[in-house]
Amino acid sequence: MYQPEAYAIALLFMIGSMLCWGSWANTMKLTPGWAFQLFYWDYVIGIIAASLLWGLTLGSIGGGELSFLTNIGTADATHIIFALLGGAVFNVANLLLVAAIDIAGLAVAFPIGIGLALVVGVLLNYFIAPQGSPLLLFGGVLLVVLAIVVDALAYRRRETTQKTLSARGIQISLACGVLMGVFYPLVAKAITGNHSLGPYSVAFFFALGTAVCAVPVNYFLMRRPLTGGQPVSMADYGKGRAAWHGWGILGGMIWCTGAVLNFVASHAHIIGPAVSYAIGQGATMISAIWGVFVWKEFASAPPGARKLIPLMFLFFLVGLGAVAVAPVFPR
Repeated sequence: MYQPEAYAIALLFMIGSMLCWGSWANTMKLTPGWAFQLFYWDYVIGIIAASLLWGLTLGSIGGGELSFLTNIGTADATHIIFALLGGAVFNVANLLLVAAIDIAGLAVAFPIGIGLALVVGVLLNYFIAPQGSPLLLFGGVLLVVLAIVVDALAYRRRETTQKTLSARGIQISLACGVLMGVFYPLVAKAITGNHSLGPYSVAFFFALGTAVCAVPVNYFLMRRPLTGGQPVSMADYGKGRAAWHGWGILGGMIWCTGAVLNFVASHAHIIGPAVSYAIGQGATMISAIWGVFVWKEFASAPPGARKLIPLMFLFFLVGLGAVAVAPVFPR
């Protein structure tokens, strides 16, 4: 399998992960009027397809014990279960995320939900596999927390009429953040120790865990939507436009590509899960850029709300910069 060990290449993988994780939700924005629960079925198909694509290509280059198919056959049940659980936890968190995007928009759901996930995930991952300067790592995380607070304040100032909906969007984003921060430590356990999974095979089992969990959970949300909209059925899914199904599959493939890049980077000895996850969750900043500058989610906001957006970006950039250089310095 392909495994970069040079820090510069691993950093490129983490940046690629950040771009993918911060951009996939644009495919949902391209399906206006399509319930997010229906979009999600295609999204899960895309995750599975991409996990197989990368496993059978980059994951199989050069063979070896951790090559995709060989590793699937040699990994033990414990590590596979960790990967499946990681996918299941991610699935619930991601369903909450897409509901929050539907309610509050990209510029809010990602900074609050994924920003909180960064904090939770970095702390848990660091205790599992401590690598890099804790001062830079945790100092960067603190700045990300400040960015989350600023973004929440900007959102509250933007919503001058729909107070109940505003509160619901923030609450769902917070619940998403806690769960999204928990899934990655499960992945870290799945790729650690004897008879563990490699980064490409863990992505495959992770995708399977996501799919298995999506069946009952997403079906439940189809009947009882978190957004307060009308229930939908599988008959409605069949009536969807071909382009909408295509965007959903592409969204899942983009997210899974980011996951594979991140898992591969975290497997490099110099990086570790905490740093790889933290930089990947710079997706928060990427999604906020899409929301503010492309989808114009704050175009009609009062001046007091718009003035907070540059401050949010500043905290995120400096915080992520500190996390990015943390591996270069010893503990």
